[in-house]
Amino acid sequence: MPSLTLSHVTTYTYRNPVAFGEHRIMVRPRESFDQHVMDATLTISPEPSEVRWLQDVFGNAVAIATFTKRAKTLVFDSRIRLRHSPADLQHVDIEEYARFYPFTYASEEMPDLLRSIERQHHDPLRQIDEWARRFLNPAGPTDTLAMLSEMTATIRREFTYVPRPEKGTQTPIETLTRRKGTCRDYAMLMIEAVRALGFAARFVSGYVYNPTKRDLRTGGGNTHAWVRVYLPGSGWVEFDPTNGIVGNRGLIRVAIVRDIYQAVPISGTWAGFPGSFLDMTVSVDATVDDDTPDIVTPDTTLRKASPC
Repeated sequence: MPSLTLSHVTTYTYRNPVAFGEHRIMVRPRESFDQHVMDATLTISPEPSEVRWLQDVFGNAVAIATFTKRAKTLVFDSRIRLRHSPADLQHVDIEEYARFYPFTYASEEMPDLLRSIERQHHDPLRQIDEWARRFLNPAGPTDTLAMLSEMTATIRREFTYVPRPEKGTQTPIETLTRRKGTCRDYAMLMIEAVRALGFAARFVSGYVYNPTKRDLRTGGGNTHAWVRVYLPGSGWVEFDPTNGIVGNRGLIRVAIVRDIYQAVPISGTWAGFPGSFLDMTVSVDATVDDDTPDIVTPDTTLRKASPC
């Protein structure tokens, strides 16, 4: 099981000292059978008057910081050590009744999956629906895992990855029309596409690293985004359309949500003279510990603070 050290530093700068309102921070990876946090520190400057932790409605770890000091800079420095157990496509085991599409989720699971099946973006001309149906077998039942894997690979193959430091996400229709975008744009497109076919899907925000020298991942140097689809027998399965992969190899989950706006890594308010805000930057680095062989990490870069 690889051992990694994660560094995530977000810096806000202002022209004049400003007052800070409450800030919400989601940078701690989730505990699960395939990833375990061994050590975690969150250093904030200026020092907040209080930091309290909670779990949101999805079970994500959230820190709430409040401040009394004014300052010209605000820095959030997260350092994490964790164990990660990668799993690949061969570990996806689907129940017999769900191996071919279409199928219906079990009645006892459906009430908890409904909100993850509901569409979140308008598609008046059914463009997303039409694109999603291209992956179905017109002559009969469609292999469920093969169809989802091909959709993942198609986005990687046919769309152009263009990092965008500015905040915000394209709508799925904009991504489909432009044929380019960031990891968060790709994730929202795939989520809406599989929901159009009746699958339960969720947005995932986290970190990416290169599992081996042969398996290089796109999206390093910042937070990363991908998709989870619920498949009976295996539960929530990772699909990363940016890299065209299935499974969690190279992916560290931090936040799992129904829609992207619920997974902002850091959010908060400030008060001061108009025009005081200057810049916000983020630096993310994933370093594999020395006792983990044959694994490399993405280059560290400094960018505007926003998912890739």
